[in-house]
Parts: sequence; C-alpha cells; structure tokens
Amino acid sequence: MASADSIQSHSAELKKELGLGDLILTQILYVVGSHWVGTAAKLGPSQIVFWLLAMVWFYVPLIAVVIYLNRVMPLEGGLYQWAKLGFNNFIGFLVGWNLWLYIIVFMSSQGMTIATNIAYAFGVDGLGANKWFILLVTCSLVGFLIVVTVLGLGVGKWFQNAGGVAQIITFGTLLLIPLLSLKTGALREYHPLAVAMPAFSLFSLNILGKISFGAFSGFEYVAILAGECKNPARSIGRSVLIASPIIALMFILGTSSILAYLTPEQVDLVGPIPQVLAIAFRRFPWAGFIGPIVILLLVGRQLGACTLAVAGSTRLPMVAGWDNLLPGWFSKLHPKYRTPVNSILFVAAMILGVGLASLAGVGQQEAFQILDSASNIFYALTYLVMFAIPIAGFRAAKVRPPIWLRAAAYSGLAMTLLFCVLSIFPIIQVTSWFSFGAKIVGVAVGANLLGAALYWFEKRRRTR
Repeated sequence: MASADSIQSHSAELKKELGLGDLILTQILYVVGSHWVGTAAKLGPSQIVFWLLAMVWFYVPLIAVVIYLNRVMPLEGGLYQWAKLGFNNFIGFLVGWNLWLYIIVFMSSQGMTIATNIAYAFGVDGLGANKWFILLVTCSLVGFLIVVTVLGLGVGKWFQNAGGVAQIITFGTLLLIPLLSLKTGALREYHPLAVAMPAFSLFSLNILGKISFGAFSGFEYVAILAGECKNPARSIGRSVLIASPIIALMFILGTSSILAYLTPEQVDLVGPIPQVLAIAFRRFPWAGFIGPIVILLLVGRQLGACTLAVAGSTRLPMVAGWDNLLPGWFSKLHPKYRTPVNSILFVAAMILGVGLASLAGVGQQEAFQILDSASNIFYALTYLVMFAIPIAGFRAAKVRPPIWLRAAAYSGLAMTLLFCVLSIFPIIQVTSWFSFGAKIVGVAVGANLLGAALYWFEKRRRTR
C-alpha cells in the first residue's frame, strides 16, 4: 500500500489550480442538483419539515465528518484515500470503484437532462424525450468533456466557476419569479415558508431518503482533487462551511417556488426548474426572451458540473494506479497538461456506452429514475464506508475521534442506510415495480462483484 508520503510525492507533479473562491463556487455547483427541488416538491406543503429533518440527521453530520477527514488526510483521491488509510486496500479500492461507477452512471443521464432543458428553453414539445436528440446531445457532451478534462483544471475551473455563477443566477430567478407573479396578480397567493405537518408513509420516507442523501451529498467530492488545491487541509473545510447555509436556503426556497406553480403530481422530475420557469415567464409577454436565457444558464451549470464530475472520476483510476491496484496505464500523465489522458479517454468511453444503453426499452422518466437510483446506490455505498471511518476505522493507528463526531457519523450512516433500502422503490409510475427494483439491485451487486474480482485479479497478477 502506498503511504501518505508517497501519495503526496505523486501529487507534487500536479498543478495547484484551485483556491478558496474556486472551491466555494464548486461546492455550490456540485451539491445543488437542479432536480432535487422537484423530488422534494412531491411532498407538497410538508416539504420544509422534511428538508429540516434531512439537515439535522444527515447534512450537519456530513459536514462534520468531511471536515474532520479532510483535515486528517488532505490527499489526492479524497474518499478513496480516507477509506484505504482508515481501513485497508481492499475497502479503499471498492470505495473508489463505486465512486467511479457513480460518476459514470450519473454522467450518462446528463445528456437526457440537458436535452430536456433545451426543449423547455425553446418551447419544443417532445424534443426532450426524442431519443435521437438525446443521442446527439450525449455524444456532443462527451466530446466536450474529453477536451476540457485533458486541458486540465486550469481550463476546467473556469467552466466550473461559470457553472456555479449560472446556478446562483438560475436559482435566484426561481426564488424571485413567484414574488413577481404575486405582485402582478399572476399568482393569487404565495407562502414560501408555510409549514404543514407531514404524513409519514413509505412514499414520504422514500423522498426523505432521497433529499437527505441525494440532495445534500457531495461535499467530499472536491477532496478528490486535494492534490490540485492550494492548502487543501484548510481551504476545502472553509469552502464547506461557507457554502453549506447557502445551499440549504437554495433547496428549501427553490422547492417552495416549484409548488407555487405546480401540484406535486405535475412536477417533471427530470427538469423541474425549466418547467416552472417556462410556465412563469409565459405569463409575462415582456419577458419572453428572459425565460429561455435563464433555462440555458441552467444548461451552463450542468456543463460546469459535468467537467468537475469527470475530472474527479478520472483521478480515481490514476491514484489507484499509483497504489498498484490498477495498471500503471491509468496513471500516465499528458506531457504538457499533466492530466491522466488514458484514464480520461477510458471514462469518456464508459459514459457514452452507459448513456446509449440506458435509452433502450423504457420511457424517458423511467430511464432517468433507473439511472438516478442506480448511480446513487453506488454513491451511497461509499458514504456507508465514509461514515464508518470515525466509528470503526483507524484501528491500526489507534486513533479515536471525539464522541460527538462518532455520534454524527452514526446519524449519517443510518440515513444513508435508509436511502439504500428505499431507493429500489420508484416515486413515479413505472411499467413494473419488481423489474425497476431488480434492475437497480442487480446492477449494484453485479458491479461490486466485478470490482472485487478485478482487485483480486490485479493483486494476484502482481504477486506472480
């Protein structure tokens, strides 16, 4: 196993591109997924109660654990390194494997989401569900990501910063448009902070799990790029503290704006924000050109998030190559840009392949739900390990984290388990609930068996 000193020596070859300002915008960009306000809107007027529960039981514990682990281990590879040093090589490899698969599957749905947003921007009914248009968008997106990722974070951070600004402008518009509609009479009433007592059911618990883990997760992802940050032990933690209250307000008030125009049954889970903006701006003839521009800003946000996601996912095979857990081919750096070019091409091919496969045999909303649930299962498995590190990790080093941190980790672990169990149940009407759940479970189990086989095969080959 490569030591922390060895990882730092490899990281010295990488360019230090990310400062505190970049990291704050990146946290907002990556954590605030635009479709989670649509998921929370399915709860109706009780959404604020569930957001608050999610914050207490998951969001605050996540912030505490991420800041602690990043301060102890500010290493390129992030959560992969934390799991490897907290437990062992095998656990670290499976964490990196699941995190990598999460990005592959997550990114494969982005062509679908961008196609939906473009359709709303230009008012073309049915375009967002057209498989040929989704195919065109997906192929174009993959080509764009290859170029930007090879050029490195010196270029990619500008797309990420622009995406963060676009996200803030888009959400700002979403939060303000109901107030404008109320003032002009387009809305009869609007109560953004109205609280209704929730009805607890399998459905509402499913949504709670999704908005806890799904919406609020992501703070640890930037730590994958710790070797390319300026003073990562300090700056990553500060970026989390500054961004976290902004993100919470964006989610709560954004969901209220969705419900100002739509009933829970009407919400489009793929593109709830462009759906609402298209409806709202249609009522203002003078603002006919503003709505499409704001929706296209959301596309800009997605492009920025995609560049970050792919940058992180390509570093995981690179770092595993440093540790001799994967062939050194994945760690080869571009002679000029110092980026893992082979890993980038491999990840891009996987994204394209999964994206094309997902379009076969199901409708757009169901395909999105399958991809979204499967990707989040992979991600959740890595979080189970992350929350377990303060509880049961560092045994060999005899490190004992403070009791309050272990209590936070238990809470985060429980909410992540809730998410895993309930993710196999869809929140929309699907052709077959059994088929939907079986696809997700089968993919998760099969993928991890494959990952374990790859680990032992590579270890046995190197022993020989």
